[in-house]
Amino acid sequence: MLILASASPRRRELLAQAGFVFEVHPAHIPEDPQPGEEPVAYVTRLARAKAQAVFAQRSAGRAAGGGLAVLGADTTVTVDGQILGKPENAADAARMLRLLSGRSHRVITGVALVTAQRTAVAAEATAVRFLTLSDAEIEAYIATGEPMDKAGGYAIQGRAARWIPRIEGCYFNVVGLPLALVGALLEECPGITLIPHP
Repeated sequence: MLILASASPRRRELLAQAGFVFEVHPAHIPEDPQPGEEPVAYVTRLARAKAQAVFAQRSAGRAAGGGLAVLGADTTVTVDGQILGKPENAADAARMLRLLSGRSHRVITGVALVTAQRTAVAAEATAVRFLTLSDAEIEAYIATGEPMDKAGGYAIQGRAARWIPRIEGCYFNVVGLPLALVGALLEECPGITLIPHP
């Protein structure tokens, strides 16, 4: 049985899109970066912690966690060495969008797959280019509410798409789950099922 340790509707949609059969059991852990923590270390630490927490909860009472696989993930945006998580409020979203305006940044997702036999951890990075945004565009975008639960304050699959002329790397990573990387991890895990083709 595969369990997604995330409340993100985007991750749920992507995993379903890839054909996997799974349940959702969100993990509730603190997501603050540690002092001096690098972005890759940050997202892989959180992905592992989420997957391990849910595995511990769901494997209780099962024979050594048999047949259970828990997928954790965490995504961040980084620019100038700063980790940009989800905005705390509208002013924070505006700050992030001004940082991204007219330049490139990186989106990094850490993924972890925990089973009774092992824990596999990996990360994917994608470079994203933004057009220059006016204050009016930023204000109007924030008014839609879309930036508020997104790392870096934007959604590539939403209204912000019109400001992104190119990316280098995995598109799905920017949405929140690098499907090819996740698929490679799951291929090594027995008992994971796919929805059969009609």
